[in-house]
Amino acid sequence: MLLPAKDEIARHLELYRAWERMMLAAPADRAARGNFEDTGYTLCVLMGKRCAREAVHAAERYLAAGTAVLRHERVNGGSPMGGRHGHSEELATSPAT
Repeated sequence: MLLPAKDEIARHLELYRAWERMMLAAPADRAARGNFEDTGYTLCVLMGKRCAREAVHAAERYLAAGTAVLRHERVNGGSPMGGRHGHSEELATSPAT
């Protein structure tokens, strides 16, 4: 299975965070919201996830831990820790932006 290039993931993650900040600063700005959603979708495709928040967390883990984590997730369809798949744990560990 092909894994995405780390520099591409880092670039898209940086774009996602930038558009997220812009969208949160101006929620009525349709262009900012559209770009935020587009970068989230791109991360979903690159990381093989169904929602942007999962894709962001997977991208962060991939960049931090290396290729073994993502390979394990894709093969086993779950978290590398083998634990629960709930969103509450993921949101609790998400860095504040």
